[in-house]
Amino acid sequence: MAVSANRLELLQIADAVAREKVIDREIVLAAMADAIQKAARSRYGSETNIRADINSKTGEIRLQRLLEVVEAAEDYGTQIPLTLARDRNPDAKIGDFIADPLPPMDFGRIAAQSAKQVIVQKVREAERDRQFDEFKDRVGEIVNGTVKRVEYGNVIVDLGRGEGIIRRDEMIPRENLRYGDRVRAYVYDVRREQRGPQIFLSRTHPQFMVKLFTMEVPEIYDGIIQIKSVARDPGSRAKIAVISNDSSIDPVGACVGMRGSRVQAVVGELQGEKIDIIPWSQDPASFIVNALQPAEVSKVVLDEDAERIEVVVPDEQLSLAIGRRGQNVRLASQLTGWDIDIMTEQEESERRQKEFNERTNLFMDALDVDEMIGQVLASEGFAQVEELAYVDLDEISSIEGFDEDTATEIQTRARDYLERIEAENDARRKELGVSDELRQINGLTAQMLVALGEDGIKTVEDFAGCAADDLVGWTERKDGETKKFEGLFSKFDVSRTEAENMIVQARLLAGWITEADLAQEQTEEADTAEEE
Repeated sequence: MAVSANRLELLQIADAVAREKVIDREIVLAAMADAIQKAARSRYGSETNIRADINSKTGEIRLQRLLEVVEAAEDYGTQIPLTLARDRNPDAKIGDFIADPLPPMDFGRIAAQSAKQVIVQKVREAERDRQFDEFKDRVGEIVNGTVKRVEYGNVIVDLGRGEGIIRRDEMIPRENLRYGDRVRAYVYDVRREQRGPQIFLSRTHPQFMVKLFTMEVPEIYDGIIQIKSVARDPGSRAKIAVISNDSSIDPVGACVGMRGSRVQAVVGELQGEKIDIIPWSQDPASFIVNALQPAEVSKVVLDEDAERIEVVVPDEQLSLAIGRRGQNVRLASQLTGWDIDIMTEQEESERRQKEFNERTNLFMDALDVDEMIGQVLASEGFAQVEELAYVDLDEISSIEGFDEDTATEIQTRARDYLERIEAENDARRKELGVSDELRQINGLTAQMLVALGEDGIKTVEDFAGCAADDLVGWTERKDGETKKFEGLFSKFDVSRTEAENMIVQARLLAGWITEADLAQEQTEEADTAEEE
């Protein structure tokens, strides 16, 4: 069968649109069929159920009116009685549709315009779906594009088969992109929105630097070298921690490259951003010392529970360790995940002297001893009266100048002092109305009960409703800064695990849970740990 010129032109248009928009030809033909259906309804009546079919090989258009088979027709424009339907198709039954052929129609100007709108809309929707499907799997990749336009500081990038946006806050500071500039960026999100898929790009994202190093350093691409963490102050400075899985390859040297060629390629892309490449270490202290480069560190003191570290540096190294506007220590903190307190050797010495004096005065007041004995006890490492009260007697008597009688007397006075404080706190607890039942919980001291009472926690039920954060505090990290919130027991030496155990005891006493519930939960946790 020969194909007419009009039909051939229809197929050629469908092919051209499909190629230009990179969508399936069948989608374009289906859009054309929908447009023809809409135009036909405007001629035969909007209530008429019309179906248009376009033969994908010949381009032939076939129009049909569909009539629903019913028992008794009320509207002969859309329905057909069962008796008449069976004249056409003996197998027809109620609910089926009978196709009634319609003659070909010529499109008027309005009908053609309406059909064009339908086709454009359908093609645009198909193009959006194609863009979303193509880019949703490219999140986490670097893409290349051309600057299409700049709107209020936001850069619209032509990615060839889609458009991406680099928002103003995702641009490197002081970077000036103009129309036609080639640009590389990191795809960090793709969302399906009403106006089409939105492809969000970034040049400030830490992973942008990771991907750039992966492209420049073959050892990273091959997995021989791993990038463990990255911290960036976009456009100014960055720190990147690397480790090698092959002991014969230096991770820092491999990332720097011959005469700095590899790192300079990344620096050039990031508009001159200075990059410190740091060897990663499993030991937090060593890692933090490395992260604070180029400053030299004299000593570090770790507090693993609070993920906090005190770093002591020589006086002349303080400004270098902190960096301009605190940049060096801030990036080191982001890189390691630890809060870092920096102090000079002089400040540390003054602080230690202050702590020594406080402990000396504590022992003098609590034990009723002179300053010399207080200083001796403090210099031996004792920090609390409780330590003296319950330590092995030999540890006190072994101190130079002390004998067994002196040690016994000191320990007796320490225990008397603790009993007196305990009695005072117990009286205060009763005054606050804190329940005696709370004393059954292991680990709760009279001082802690007073702290609970002052906060309105007076019964087992009240305490059972607490969370560990309420007792030991918590930390929140935002924009690289860590803020610590105090808990009721922050001034006492209570770990999070101990606080959780106390709360569990309270819930058992209150009847909220049973020993069987606890055993089942522990079994489930053990099974999960084995699976991992």
